Amino acid sequence: MVDHCMASALRHRKPVYLNVCCNLAGETHPTFQGTYIPFSIYPKLSNKASLAAAVDAAADFLNKAVKPVLVAGGQLRTEKAMGAFAEVMNASQYPVCHMVNAKGMVDEQHKNFIGTYWGQVSTPYCAETVESADAYLVVGPTFNDYTTTGWTLLMTSKKMVRVDSNSVTIGGGCIYHCITTSEFLTALAAKLKPNDKAMQIHNRMFTPPSVVAESPEGSPLTTNVLFKHIQAMLTRDSSVLAETGDSWFNCQKLRLPTGCGYEFQCQYGSIGWSVGATLGYGIGQALSGKRLIASIGDGSFQVTAQDVTTMMRQNLNAIIFLINNRGYSIEVEIHDGPAENNYNDIQNWDYVALVKAMDNGSDKVYAVRVDTEDQLKAAIEAASTEQKNRLVFIECTIDRDDCSKELLEWGARVSEANSRKPRYT
Repeated sequence: MVDHCMASALRHRKPVYLNVCCNLAGETHPTFQGTYIPFSIYPKLSNKASLAAAVDAAADFLNKAVKPVLVAGGQLRTEKAMGAFAEVMNASQYPVCHMVNAKGMVDEQHKNFIGTYWGQVSTPYCAETVESADAYLVVGPTFNDYTTTGWTLLMTSKKMVRVDSNSVTIGGGCIYHCITTSEFLTALAAKLKPNDKAMQIHNRMFTPPSVVAESPEGSPLTTNVLFKHIQAMLTRDSSVLAETGDSWFNCQKLRLPTGCGYEFQCQYGSIGWSVGATLGYGIGQALSGKRLIASIGDGSFQVTAQDVTTMMRQNLNAIIFLINNRGYSIEVEIHDGPAENNYNDIQNWDYVALVKAMDNGSDKVYAVRVDTEDQLKAAIEAASTEQKNRLVFIECTIDRDDCSKELLEWGARVSEANSRKPRYT
């Protein structure tokens, strides 16, 4: 059973759950004695005939297009196809973007990278480029209400070459099975004709984003100012973790340096997951020489705050930006309850005092509250110098109504999708 679970985890690249009764864990068994039996996992291989046919069909479909584009989906990493995707990216010269749950899987410093494709909350000019294309190669997509902004994407299957974990679908019609993503992409890269027509169109309409100005001295800290400074912190030795909420949208707008890691959970939209993930992911990143930067909302933090104590015990040196806007901002935009019930309000904590109480004099955390840009800069400077080997906790007080425009748009569309009347068949 243990071997079966381990093999399943490696073969399907998904978590498994193994439950061992406490009164059996210490028992011996004859199979645990003597010489171990070599264990191997059968490799996942493509059917050669199906692969060749799919590559020919996809190449013919894409090479006939006038302005094709390339889109990365969240299954790209699961399929261990990021390297093969880069081969297609370089060979095709198509504009390349990623879906929201694939951030960190594509080199954002590539000359043809155009941002996040997320419908109406995409990177500026990205949705226009993708949805006006006459063909798109979409690799490892997950289409659900969150990734499609309430099912409002304007992609159509008849223009799509869709590459899933075991199949390739051409134009919404013919499906080729028993194909691994990486083998397909590598073979396809060799047959694609370079075509930068869509990239030219994107570049003609593109204008660089505006620069967030310095705040007047003493003025309240804003979200835009905060993420301007987080962007400046990022290097190839950084990793970013974005909690569910407005951090989704603000972290999507960060331009990751080559090699910078990124983690983001969009499948369930569960809040609070990032605190435990900061612990586990942060330890793993530290072992590889990277420092984790986590953006966590106050409502989410209250669900799983106790994991900070284990971060201290493990001497984790992550940087946590706790965004305190005194409520569940994302829920306000999706489903704001009756005002008289304070549906999305939360009891405000003294987060800095709480974290220091957890530390209990062990001197393993640097915790500070910032209300202005000058205070934020001082905290980041300390985190990057004398506090670089400690856990850093920076509570950022933000106005309750200060959220990204993308959250407003996305929340309205998802709310509309969620309130649809059921269809009976």
